Amino acid sequence: MHKNEKKKQFDELKDKLAKSKGLIITGFTGMTVEQDYELRKQVRAVGGKYRVVKNNLAELAAEGTPAEGALKGLAGPTAISFTDGDPVALAKALTTYAKNNAETFKFKAGFVEGRVVNIAEIGQLATLPSKEELISKLLFLLNAPAQRLVTVTGAVARNLAVVVDQAVKEKKFAE
Repeated sequence: MHKNEKKKQFDELKDKLAKSKGLIITGFTGMTVEQDYELRKQVRAVGGKYRVVKNNLAELAAEGTPAEGALKGLAGPTAISFTDGDPVALAKALTTYAKNNAETFKFKAGFVEGRVVNIAEIGQLATLPSKEELISKLLFLLNAPAQRLVTVTGAVARNLAVVVDQAVKEKKFAE
């Protein structure tokens, strides 16, 4: 590989590290091509990118970026999964994959919304509801008082109509 190509790869990695909302660093050993293809497919499905990197290249590219702490002292085969979207969805996809391929796929560290996270926190992140689920729950909570108000105001008119109807049926009104 020529120096220009290496510089281009370095710059791309540094740019991704600086712009990513979330990234998860993983290790892999003994993965088959089919397993790698399945992993990449799952990461793409949630809007992420998966890239195998050299440890020293990752550490150098991370210098001066918020992800610098997560990429120090890496050892062994390393891959980084990036996302500009929902980091929870990425964590869920990788955790699901890790459960099915525990012998070949391991978490090393992560970085979410400006904060370095460890392996246990990645698991906790994967158990959170997705961004869409949280928004729908919030909208439900905001809408609930308005629904109750409409129900109560409608009940007054309905109850009045029931009383008048019963009075008419029992001929309580003088003609």
